[in-house]
Amino acid sequence: MTTDRLIINADGASRHNPGPAAIGATIKDERGRLLASISRRIGRATNNQAEYQALIAALEKATAMGARRVDIRLDSELVVKQVQGKYRVKNVALRPLYLKVGELLGQLEDFTISNVPREQNTEADRLANQALQ
Repeated sequence: MTTDRLIINADGASRHNPGPAAIGATIKDERGRLLASISRRIGRATNNQAEYQALIAALEKATAMGARRVDIRLDSELVVKQVQGKYRVKNVALRPLYLKVGELLGQLEDFTISNVPREQNTEADRLANQALQ
């Protein structure tokens, strides 16, 4: 891989929370060129579970592509703050997903994770909602 850092945008969607759920994500190089995208149903889940599963799928794809550094952008404040260690993971169903994210991040040399406004996550949102149709 010739790029130093990959940019991940990920989003989860759930109808009726919990209900039918899907994930969407984009992986781009530093110039903004799309390298990969994810859009698929994940079965029944809450919105927060879907957000975590979108991040997990994107991290798995990025590491399979050889990524060593990633910038992660999510519109889920809960997931971002939990991964940053600013919020505790109180929900029992989120704990294994949180641990899996930690495991995947541990395989990287460096990462950043930030909460972005929904308007800056439209591609990942569209991919998640597209899978639900």
